[in-house]
Formats: sequence, C-alpha cells, structure tokens
Amino acid sequence: MKLDLTHFTYDGTGNFRIKDWDTDIPKTEQGLTEAEIKAEIAQNVQDLAQAQGKLYAQKRYSLLLIFQGLDAAGKDGMIRHVMSGVNPQGTNVVSFKQPTVEELAHDYLWRTRVAFPQAGNITIFNRSHYEEVLVDRVHPENLLLEHLPNIDVVADVTPKLWQRRYKDIRHMESMASRDGIVIEKFFLHMSKDEQKKRFLDRIEQPDKNWKFSEADIRERRYWDDYQVAYQDAIAGTATKKAPWHIIPADNKWFGRLIVSKLILARLEKLPLAYPTVTAEQKAGLHAALEELTGKAEN
Repeated sequence: MKLDLTHFTYDGTGNFRIKDWDTDIPKTEQGLTEAEIKAEIAQNVQDLAQAQGKLYAQKRYSLLLIFQGLDAAGKDGMIRHVMSGVNPQGTNVVSFKQPTVEELAHDYLWRTRVAFPQAGNITIFNRSHYEEVLVDRVHPENLLLEHLPNIDVVADVTPKLWQRRYKDIRHMESMASRDGIVIEKFFLHMSKDEQKKRFLDRIEQPDKNWKFSEADIRERRYWDDYQVAYQDAIAGTATKKAPWHIIPADNKWFGRLIVSKLILARLEKLPLAYPTVTAEQKAGLHAALEELTGKAEN
C-alpha cells in the first residue's frame, strides 16, 4: 500500500499552522477499507519485528519513539497495536506522569534524558519532555514548583522562557542523534468533536468508566490554549533529524497505519545488519558443533 508519508511530516521547513493539518483520513485516502488497513498494519508489525532483531543485535543505533496528544487521542492503543510484535527484551515503554518531588529538584529535562534508549534498544515515551512546554505552557503556575531563578510568580514567566526551552530540546535531541539515537516524534492530532465522542463513550460504557477522569474535562476547557501550545512547540522543535509527524487521530486504525509505516521507513534508512562472524568465531562454532555432535570425543 503506497501512501505519501511526507504529507504527515513537518521537519521545520516553512511555517507550521496546526489548523492546516488533517485530524481525519485525508480525502485522497478515504477509499481504504478497515480490513485493508488492518492487514497492512499486521504486515508492518512483522517487518518491524525483523528490523528490531537487527537493531538489537547490531547495537549501533537505537530508536526513541515519542507520542504526544491530548487526552483520548489514542496514545495507549497506538503503542499497543503498532509495537505488538517487538521483542520485549529490547523494548521499554516510559509513561511520564506529574513530576515527583525528586524530579522537580532536578532540571526539567533530567527525567527524560536518563530514560533515553541504550544502543540496540527501542524506547517509547508515552508523553515526554514536551510536557514541559505544553502542560506548563497552559498552566505556568507549575513552574513555581521547579525552583527556577527569577520565577517567583506567574507574571515572571515570559515568552522568552519557552523559546529557551525549545532551544534546549533541539540541542538535547541533536546530541542524541549524533550518538545514534533515532528520534521519531508523533503528535496524535484529534478534533475537539472526536474527543467529546470518546469522553462520552467512556462515561456511557461501564467497561470503559475506568478510563474517565474528571481532570480530563477540566483540561478540555483549555482546548484552544493547548492548540497554541502544540503549534508553537512543534514549530520550535521540528528538525530534519528529529521531525514531527502529525498523525490524523480521529480514525484510530488509519493513524496506526501511518505510524507503523513511518517507523518502518525510518528504520529502512539505517544500515542495519546482523554482526559479521569473524574467522575466530567461526572456528569456535565448529569446535562447539563437534563437541555437541560427539565427534570431538572420538
């Protein structure tokens, strides 16, 4: 299935306006059936597992997948479906919640920086360091808990602070890229109407009640503020080596298809291969084979 993946990627080139990006299946792809989409995802999951095997064995590169989105955008389901075939031994999912007292005592990038993947591994961030320019942007009172110099009241938080943070994030991600960490950032772009439908679904279906939180409704009141925060964060941190992918999230299965294809496309650009066995190692293998088959005992 051929899709123009550049349609879903912003690498910092040109202006970024969040309202220009689709939240649902683009008109050019609306002929796809759910059965076709699911079949393609299944194949992509298999191909991803194969690529992960080489990534893990080679231990030269690693993969950091960052998922951001508003409440009910489908981050958990996205991770569960797209990454269902990977080897848990080389995969780690990190969910960032409200910062702890210890985390607040460190710099704002500390808790995510130490969670970056080691060579050969895949690490998935369910929310990330971008919370520090999204939630904190919408609720600047949070910064009063971070022990920041010259930030004593909310009025001390100026636009320059966010610009500095965008720069910090770009530098951190650039350093990681130089060290072989491939960074893929996904914003699950959902419409306000779709979020309302999903919240109602959580309330009306007993088996989904556990997903609902009153805090979600409180945050929904800041919808427009979050749109601005996401727009500025994406515009300020998208680069060619660490671009943002704007994923239409109103249709969960289509979004999963695009994410799986984007991850595979990025891995295919890497020179992944199983390590070459040296002559000395081959000799050791032959010796072990002879011993196991009993030839060395005769």
